[in-house]
Amino acid sequence: MAGILQRNFDSPDETRPFPENSGRLDVINTDKGAVGRAVFEPGWQWSKHIKPLAGTESCQAAHTGYVVSGRMKVVMDDGDSTEYGAGDFMVVEPGHDAWVLGDEACVAVDWTGFGEYAKSS
Repeated sequence: MAGILQRNFDSPDETRPFPENSGRLDVINTDKGAVGRAVFEPGWQWSKHIKPLAGTESCQAAHTGYVVSGRMKVVMDDGDSTEYGAGDFMVVEPGHDAWVLGDEACVAVDWTGFGEYAKSS
């Protein structure tokens, strides 16, 4: 199909569950790269749930995305931090930790950083 594509995250190419039922990543592969929808459950934290899979001290993925619902705090390795919530566009460079704030799952769509995210190293 030239010039147009329609996919639905309810039928992804791959689903990567996070440890301890802390969420999942649904991945759709396109000729422009992977796009992911992550569901981070309350209590999820990168350094607790994804670090063992990644094998790095902090998340080394660059993220460009949109937060659909919930809230998340991101802290860069240098200490700079911000909080993202529903409706926020986000750009996060490699070298960070992140965790869900509150009792609601954080759902985010990312079109740069989820291709290899949450895969065993």
